[in-house]
Amino acid sequence: MANASPDLDNAEAQRQLNNNNRPISSGLWDTECTSSKLFECSRIRALADERDAVQKKTFTKWVNSHLSRVSCRIADLYNDLRDGYMLTRLLEVLSGELLPRPTRGRMRIHCLENVDKALQFLKEQRVHLENVGSHDIVDGNHRLTLGLIWTIILRFQIQVIKIETEDNRETRSAKDALLLWCQMKTAGYSEVNIQNFTTCWRDGLAFNALIHRHRPDLIEFNKLTRSNATHNLQQAFNIAEQSLGLTKLLDPEDVNTENPDEKSIITYVVSYYHYFSKMKALIVEGKRVGKVLENCVEAEKIVNRYEGLASDLLDWIEKTIAVISNQKFANSLTGVQQQLQAFTTYCTIEKPIKFQEKGNLEVLLFTIQSKLRANNQKPYVPHDGKLISDINKAWERLEKAEHERGVALRKELIRQEKLELLAQRFDHKTTMRQAWLNENQRLVSQDNFGYDLPAVEAAMKKHEAIEADIASYEDRIGVVVELAGEMEAEGYYDIRRILARKENILGQWGLLKELVVGRKARLEQNLALQKTFQDMVYMIDWMEDTQAQLLSQDFGKHLLEVDDLLQTHSLQEADISVQAERVETLNSAALKFTTLEGSYQPCDPQVICNRVNHVSTCLEELKQLADKRHEDLEESRQLWAFFQELEESAVWIREKSSILGAQGYGKDVTSVLKLLQKHKTLAGELLAHRSLLQILSEQSFGAAGIQDHILEVKADWKNLEDQAALRLHHLQEALNASQFSTETDDLLAWLQDAYRLVSSEDFGHDEYSTRSLLKKHRDVSDAVDKHRSHVVALRQHLGALPTQYRDQEVRGAVLVQLYTEVVEVAVLRQQWLHDALAVYRMFSEVNACELWIDEKEQWLDKMEVPERLEDVEVVAHRFESLDQEMNSLMGRILDVNQIVQQLLDGGHPSSTEVRGCQDHLNSRKDHLDSVLRLQNYLLECTEIKSQIQDKRKAIDATQYAGSDLGGVLALQRRLSTMEGAPCINGCVLVPFEGISVEWEELKRTLQGCEDSLMVAGRLQSFIQDLDSFLTWLVQTQTSAASDQLPNTLEEAEKLINKHAALKEEIGRYEEDYERLQAVNELLETEEAPLPHAALQQWLQKLDVGWNKLLEMWESRREVLVQAHIFHLFLRDVKQAESFLNNQESALALVEVPTTVETVEAALRKHKDFTTTMELNLHRIKAVIEAGESLISQNNIYSDRIRQRVDALASRTYTTTGESAN
Repeated sequence: MANASPDLDNAEAQRQLNNNNRPISSGLWDTECTSSKLFECSRIRALADERDAVQKKTFTKWVNSHLSRVSCRIADLYNDLRDGYMLTRLLEVLSGELLPRPTRGRMRIHCLENVDKALQFLKEQRVHLENVGSHDIVDGNHRLTLGLIWTIILRFQIQVIKIETEDNRETRSAKDALLLWCQMKTAGYSEVNIQNFTTCWRDGLAFNALIHRHRPDLIEFNKLTRSNATHNLQQAFNIAEQSLGLTKLLDPEDVNTENPDEKSIITYVVSYYHYFSKMKALIVEGKRVGKVLENCVEAEKIVNRYEGLASDLLDWIEKTIAVISNQKFANSLTGVQQQLQAFTTYCTIEKPIKFQEKGNLEVLLFTIQSKLRANNQKPYVPHDGKLISDINKAWERLEKAEHERGVALRKELIRQEKLELLAQRFDHKTTMRQAWLNENQRLVSQDNFGYDLPAVEAAMKKHEAIEADIASYEDRIGVVVELAGEMEAEGYYDIRRILARKENILGQWGLLKELVVGRKARLEQNLALQKTFQDMVYMIDWMEDTQAQLLSQDFGKHLLEVDDLLQTHSLQEADISVQAERVETLNSAALKFTTLEGSYQPCDPQVICNRVNHVSTCLEELKQLADKRHEDLEESRQLWAFFQELEESAVWIREKSSILGAQGYGKDVTSVLKLLQKHKTLAGELLAHRSLLQILSEQSFGAAGIQDHILEVKADWKNLEDQAALRLHHLQEALNASQFSTETDDLLAWLQDAYRLVSSEDFGHDEYSTRSLLKKHRDVSDAVDKHRSHVVALRQHLGALPTQYRDQEVRGAVLVQLYTEVVEVAVLRQQWLHDALAVYRMFSEVNACELWIDEKEQWLDKMEVPERLEDVEVVAHRFESLDQEMNSLMGRILDVNQIVQQLLDGGHPSSTEVRGCQDHLNSRKDHLDSVLRLQNYLLECTEIKSQIQDKRKAIDATQYAGSDLGGVLALQRRLSTMEGAPCINGCVLVPFEGISVEWEELKRTLQGCEDSLMVAGRLQSFIQDLDSFLTWLVQTQTSAASDQLPNTLEEAEKLINKHAALKEEIGRYEEDYERLQAVNELLETEEAPLPHAALQQWLQKLDVGWNKLLEMWESRREVLVQAHIFHLFLRDVKQAESFLNNQESALALVEVPTTVETVEAALRKHKDFTTTMELNLHRIKAVIEAGESLISQNNIYSDRIRQRVDALASRTYTTTGESAN
């Protein structure tokens, strides 16, 4: 039932087309109908026209709604479909397949071709079209055009509708299924009763009910009334267009009529069906997408949890590392013990908890990967720094810091225990030292050493004994200081108390030493004071003598004298410095007596101060005089030194300037390079003297004329630098010119040598010498080509030379001209050498051929025709070998003629001689052919004559010629051939006349065997036909036995066509085969004795060969057919692989959507992709089934077919799996 429905729908459409195609004859109505019938007829016409107008408008909108997907549109249904282009585009959109490309032409033939392509596609889609041709659509036939569009709507819009009822599970199709769907969707609406597609839709409630059933939010159905049909229709059409996106195919006035058009309403209602069916599918797909999104959200939550826990753990690790990496410990034994206890608590309580969290993170990451893998999602990769490996690395750093912390705490504990022991030792020793210091301070604080020298000396000795005792006790004080220093270095926590006690001990120790030193100083003051006063008197006398020398006004007359005075003054300054130190010592010693603390004074401080001031004043005056004289001498020395250096610089500048002006620029490259090296050395000297001149110019002297002299030297220096730069420039130019000249000379010399070689008139005296010369000439030509770049470089070098070297342009022009001549002469010489080689080769071949001809002519002239038949056969065998040699000679002569023709075409100067040699050789060859034919003729005459004589003897002996009838017939054929041969002269006819006489005698002998001869004649004709047929049979078997296999589909088709032509040729020869069989039967009826055994043997060979030919043709045809089918299969495989490549590229570009809108778009796109893939999958399955069928049929390419089928099936399975995922 379901399969018959589309055919019924198509049949209904065809009946509509047929009815529309029947023209109405107005004349018949005018003559035979009454006025009432005329009115009825006009009414029917009006209704039909109105129906056609409604259908045209509806179908036009329907076509545009589909053509809009490819950016196309029609304005008039009848006119815009005439060229077939829009019709093709419409079918491509509806079917999703590509139709043949329309012909881009506006002529009628083009339009008919395009419409034919569209109609052919409809026929391939099993759409039956009757009485509809391409000319009807091109001519714009209204009714047939409407019928065609309705057929397309039935095929691609209505035929796909299938509804299964719930009661009997009956399946309906097409219009009934659509009507049933409408009834099912409007079952709950009391005012809607759909029984057809015409009047039941006039009030508009049915359209509104369909929309309200699926989208109740768009329409308030309770407010609609049946009386307001236009409003109902307009509302339904507008909402469907604006909210549902359905094209408004109808207008209210098209439906709200007495007889609405059924096809228009069906076309519009079908769009409702497809939209709401697709919406239902989208809801199901949305639920699936929701589940997918729910899984994605759950996975994302777990991922966020993992990242949060990983971040917290990493933060704790970093903070813990920062805390335990701090090496600052409590500076006491108790504090370090408390820190060690806290560290132990961390290791046993806090760290295990975090270690468990790290393990939980690894489990959580495994759970995430498992969920994502189960959902076919991309594996989760944590961000940088949050990988398990990163956490393990951070944990390793934590354990390393933990280990370092434990080691440091243990070391600190040991150090604090050591410091406590040192503090106890320090307290014990400081108590003992304190008592000893108090006792000795009391002894040295007493000042009772007397008032005279002996008393002072005795007090001094007693004091020295006290000092010795104190000095021996200093090491014990050092032990206390060392203990305090060690504890301070180790950072003892109570170091302040330790340091205070140490400072107290050191203070008392210092006080003791001060008391001892003060007492000793007071003892020595009286002795030292008088000695100091005497030394002051001696010092004042020396200063007065030195002052007189420093007041001299002699500063020198030249540089050497000034240097001597400076040296003398330096000695005086050294003496003054030494005496100044001594005065300073004396003053210090004297002033000590004025600044003594306490009440003891060995002398009046004022007297001591007066003497010290006097000595100091004299010393200062002496120093001022020495400094002034030193400055005067230095100024005199600088002035005379400046004069000397300035003069030396001026002389050096003049010397170098004269050198630069006197030297030339060299005559060749070597001399120029030497001058450049010298100039480089001079440039180094200039650079060294530039710094010296700069120093001199920066000095300033007030003497008159010095600045002018400096300016003159600077001007000379500037001229020298300019002169050096100019000379360097000229030397560079000279070097370039010398290099150009040298390279030009070398190249000119080489080109002259090359010119002598290429202009040589020696072309060789034979082929070998000419080949040798040609090889040498090729080497010279290659060298000339390689020097082209050198010539171009020299021309560019010439353009860069300065104007004073422009005389080199003449040499450059000569160089270019010489190079051009060498190239031209080389080309000519190469051509001449080739011509000479060809001539020598030709002469060599000609000489060889003529020697062979001379030898054979001599042999032929000396040869005599033998009389015996056995000798004749030996000579004939030699003539056969001579024929083979003649064929070889002909090939060599043809080569000579070809060479001569090439030389003549090239205009060789020895053309006349070459032509004469060719003519002579050809004439010799023709003469040899004539002689050879003549000898063959004479030899054959002798042979035939001998054979005739032998046959006569045999006939005379047996009186019966039947047993040797074949030999007689062979002689007859040879004789007839000789009769038709051209005769050269009369002497040649003499042997033939003798043969004729013998032949007449033989015929007279055979006159009694006339019947046998007739049979022999027929037998001869039969044998000739048999021979030619067997020859053709062998050739045809060779063609049929060819093992050539095609490599492409085109070659397979060509070979099949060629094989079919061979079959036609075999069919033409089949009549000859049957005729030979009939002649054989005729010969068997003859009473004359014949060689039946031999004939039967040949006929058996004929039958076997004919049957073998047919078998070979059939076998070859089977191979070619299998090859053709294999290449057709390869073409289908390539198309299938192209489909798979497109699908794989589309799947490779798929991205996971992130929003609901993109998910819906992706689902729509994937649904279209799945539909296309299913269509392609059917084609691919058909290709695979075809391949399996070929394999099962044992195709000659079964292995290759199996490989392609397996590869195609594997790719199809992979692509289908990826699409399903």
